[in-house]
Amino acid sequence: MMQNEALLPPAFAGLEPFVERWALPRTADRAARRSASTPEEREAFFHAAGPRLDEALDYLDARALRDLEGPDRRLMDLMLGLAHVALAVEIQGPDEVKSAPWRDRMRIVRSSADQEAA
Repeated sequence: MMQNEALLPPAFAGLEPFVERWALPRTADRAARRSASTPEEREAFFHAAGPRLDEALDYLDARALRDLEGPDRRLMDLMLGLAHVALAVEIQGPDEVKSAPWRDRMRIVRSSADQEAA
């Protein structure tokens, strides 16, 4: 990333503190981060990014997936990370700890979300 380049599109600058930890480019990395994070880290990200999901999806839907680069691509990766975290927070809740070891046994190695932009 260039030194002066914004991490996210300007409208989403408030989510920049979560980029380094949660805007990961591959599905396996997002799943591993979910497993390695604390409940507090997941909750903080979920409560900050969750209310912005619809706005982020509207923003991203106005762009071609193959053209996403820089801040736009990081926003996409951040929202994909939110999908992993939402499962932990909304569905698993306190049982997330019980599920984490099973994810290590059935690892995601690739997904359609990992396709490189043309």
